[in-house]
Order: sequence, then structure tokens, then C-alpha cells
Amino acid sequence: MPSIFSYQSAEVDWCEGNFERSAVIAEYYNTVSVGSSQGRLELLWDIRWDGTSFSFLLLTLLGFLVLEVPWSERQGGVGSKVGLDLRGIFSMYFHMTLSYVGQLLDELSILWTLAVAYSFWYPQAYFPKFIKTRRHFYWLTGITSVISTLMSFVKPTLNAYALNCIAFHLLYLTWRELKKCNDKRVHRMAAVMVMWWVLAITSWISDRWLCWLWQAINFPYFHSFWHVLIALSLLYCCPLVIYFNVSYEMPSFKPKLEYWPSDSWPVVVPYVTLEEPHKQC
Repeated sequence: MPSIFSYQSAEVDWCEGNFERSAVIAEYYNTVSVGSSQGRLELLWDIRWDGTSFSFLLLTLLGFLVLEVPWSERQGGVGSKVGLDLRGIFSMYFHMTLSYVGQLLDELSILWTLAVAYSFWYPQAYFPKFIKTRRHFYWLTGITSVISTLMSFVKPTLNAYALNCIAFHLLYLTWRELKKCNDKRVHRMAAVMVMWWVLAITSWISDRWLCWLWQAINFPYFHSFWHVLIALSLLYCCPLVIYFNVSYEMPSFKPKLEYWPSDSWPVVVPYVTLEEPHKQC
């Protein structure tokens, strides 16, 4: 019986051929795509206090969002950053080795990063009726995460499907918030986020279910596209989370979505400014 740390001991093997580009890296393009979109290449925030406004200017397009604004440092920003860093490292390790341990580390890092995000940023207005405080909600998400972690060992091949299903709940929450908001920029950003997510999940499903087709035409790289496309979706998702979080947690400010370097650029970085006293969106 092979060790759980052994190469190719995982229950999942993606469509890309193994060891075709390297004798050390099992899935070369899947590993590299993680490194470019989820690993060390992060979106950095420049936080500026303006006297009457916060301005959170993204410095670079490279990678994931680091939620290190003042209120998010109090509410899990550091935890989310660490979770995203570990998620990138573990995903690279998994695709490099296709080991059983790598698979579980990859999936569980996503689960616990989502648990941190839900714990600190899930709107209190959507709490179950039996949850009265944020502290109680911490316990709920913690217990749920522990149970989900234990269940992950039962049938690891189902973990990725279960984690992807969480996106439907996030989309539902976004839809609920958009119904209360008439800001065209918010709707535009949500539409772009959904577009990238649809392309990402289509790539993921294509790699999983149509591998025979892509191998037949010698193009088995759709899982690496998933890594890049889901990072782009999160690039728009995270400012939306901040925008809605400000509406609930900082009601004395009015959040506004902006684009860097300019609205007219074909590729932009969205960010949030907080300026005048908050009014109903």
C-alpha cells in the first residue's frame, strides 16, 4: 500500500498528463497556474487615510486579494490572508505530487478559509433565528467546519464538488444584496464577477467530465484555466464583500466602487472608497 505522501496516491487525477514537462512535477501547467494566480502573486493594498475618506488602492494585478483594511484586520483579514497563502502553497503541492495528503491539504485549506470568511463577514441580518450574536455564529461555523473536515476523509473524491456548491450560496447572497441596491457600478461588478465564475466553473467541469475529448485533441489544460479564472472572479468578489460589509458594519460611511487605473481601461482593478455619510443604496 503506497504512503499517503507518495506521488499519485491521491484519489483525484486531473486531465493534464503526468510528468510530461518535468520528472518532479506531476501536473506542470496546473502547478504553474496556481503559482501565478494563487500563490505568491497577491493583490496588495495601499491604505490611505484622507481625513474624510478611506482610499484602498490596489497596487498590482498579480494574484489574490489581501483583505487588510482597518475593519477587516479586526474581523479576520489576517486570517483570510494566511488562508489564501496556505491555499496556494497546498494547491501547488497537490498538483506537483498528486499525493493523498496534498489533495486533503488543498481541499481543507479552501474549507477553512471559507469558514474564516463566513465567520467574520457573513451579514448578521442573515443569521439563523437561533443565533443571537456574532460570537454564537463563530461557534456555529467552527463546529460546522470541524464536522465538514471529518466528513472530508470519508469520500475525498466528493470534496471538490461540495466546495464548489458553496459558490451557489454566495451567488444567492449577492442577488439578495443587489435587490436592495440601485448602484449601477455594483451591479456591473457583480455581473463581471459572475461572468468570470461561469467561465471558471465551465473550465473545471470540462476538465473533469470531458477529459477524453481534450486528450483526443491534445489540449488537457482546462483545470489550469480554472485556477486563473477563479482568481479573476475573486478579484471582483472581494470588493463586493467589502462594499456590502461597510453598509452593515460602518453605516456612517457611504461605500463607493472605483476602478484602477481608470474606468476606460480594458483590464482594471476594482477597489472601494468610503467618503460621505452613508445613505440607503
